[in-house]
Formats: sequence, structure tokens, C-alpha cells
Amino acid sequence: MLTMHHFVDRRRRGRGFTLLELLVVMVIIGLLAGFVAPRYFAQVGKSRVKAAHAQIDALDKALEQFRLDVGRLPTTEEGLAALNAAPAGMTNWAGPYLKKAVPLDPWGHAYIYAQPGTHQNDFDLMSYGRDGQPGGTGEDEDITNW
Repeated sequence: MLTMHHFVDRRRRGRGFTLLELLVVMVIIGLLAGFVAPRYFAQVGKSRVKAAHAQIDALDKALEQFRLDVGRLPTTEEGLAALNAAPAGMTNWAGPYLKKAVPLDPWGHAYIYAQPGTHQNDFDLMSYGRDGQPGGTGEDEDITNW
């Protein structure tokens, strides 16, 4: 037999969650986010470093193809732009050597190119990493072709 007491309890239970229940759920979600977010952002940083290594490798290959066609590397002044547009007076240029424009590094900075290289290479190609400054560790570490 249903009494008025059962009817009131059923209505009260059907109204939703109490403020305390919502707060407990929000605290649990906050704790989970506190554990997961740093790991996620660390993976994003590692992905950017890997992308920079891959871009430097692709630019290195394009520069070597340029050298095979032209007989020399672009000068520091000509820079990486010589991979997409022939420098003035160049007759053996068979580019463009990249499908698109020279990319920025994953942090939005231009890659640094110098010819001749200073690290037992014919040329230096590098990104200064996240901070855009020489040196550093982690994501701020320089990424180079040597």
C-alpha cells in the first residue's frame, strides 16, 4: 500500500543530485585532471621535438638535393629560401625542392641555417626549441642536424 510518505520520498529522489554529491564529483574530476593533464602536455612537448627532428631531416635532404643539382649549397645569405625559389643567376637550379614553403619550427620560429657549418658539417641547421634562445633543456633544448 502506497502512502503519502512513499510518494514524497519518490519525488525527492527524482529531483536530481544534491550539492554535496556534485561537489564530490567535481573534486574527483579535478584530481583526475591534475594527474592526467601534466602527462598529456608532456606528450605534446615530446611530439613537437619529434616534429622538429623530422622537419630538420627533410630540410637536410632538400639541401642535399639542391647541392646535387647546383653543385654547391645555398649560402647563408640565400638561406633556406633557395629551396623554393632560384637565387639570381643560378642556371642548374631544378627546384622547388620542397612541396610547400619552408616551414617554421613547431614553436613558430624560423629554422637557423648557416653555410659553412661550424660543427664538422658542410652546413648547420637548427631550431632553438620552445624558448627560441640558444641552449636550454627539455623542450627548450636546441635541435640540430649534427
